[in-house]
Amino acid sequence: MYTIKTMNAISPVGLAKLPANQFEINNEANDAQGILVRSADLHDAALPKSLLAIARAGAGTNNIPIDQCTEQGIVVFNTPGANANAVKELVLCAMLMGSRDIPGAIR
Repeated sequence: MYTIKTMNAISPVGLAKLPANQFEINNEANDAQGILVRSADLHDAALPKSLLAIARAGAGTNNIPIDQCTEQGIVVFNTPGANANAVKELVLCAMLMGSRDIPGAIR
């Protein structure tokens, strides 16, 4: 069983994708094998010796100390494009609201 520590609020829908018989979510664990992070800055965080991987929920890895992770053999990856549908929906909504007086029509 792998222990996963989350550094930010991660959606329960996403966490449910981790099989319960293989992964335990424990945000207080000091010996986690994995870390899920969104925007928390890990540059000053003490990374446990047990850590195998850090997953960034989003694009980029600027909040993760890549050099330190490389030296310690910790795999770092991110999930660019995971929220692409939500971004698309927001852009379409903004375009419609900008081209039509939808708020005025609602009032």
